[in-house]
Amino acid sequence: DDFIAVPRAEQYFEPINWYRTILHELGHWTGHHSRLDRLPKGGDLPAYAREELCAEMASAFLCAELGIVPTVRHADYIGSWLSILREDSKAIFRAASQASKAADYLLAFLPQDKGTASKDEEALV
Repeated sequence: DDFIAVPRAEQYFEPINWYRTILHELGHWTGHHSRLDRLPKGGDLPAYAREELCAEMASAFLCAELGIVPTVRHADYIGSWLSILREDSKAIFRAASQASKAADYLLAFLPQDKGTASKDEEALV
């Protein structure tokens, strides 16, 4: 199945974190082979860490665009990100590029004119 799932908004201590979490998970959603084809295959931990960095950066980019104060909440990921960044001096640039593509992909779903939505956008509602 092709979907994301997060706890209900009222289950978050701070409601803003629901939006941040949704945007992070949507960052992963863009990596599906039918979209930007970025998701790692198999159990490769460095590839998983790179994907988490990309999704978190996409979330931060989207938060900035949507006026939500972004934060990095996943402290447990930071260690794996550091190892990726130590091993590859260009990893941050690749992650930022992929995150930017993911953010652009998702932002394209926003109506250009807030008064009208395309048929694709209406199907998402």
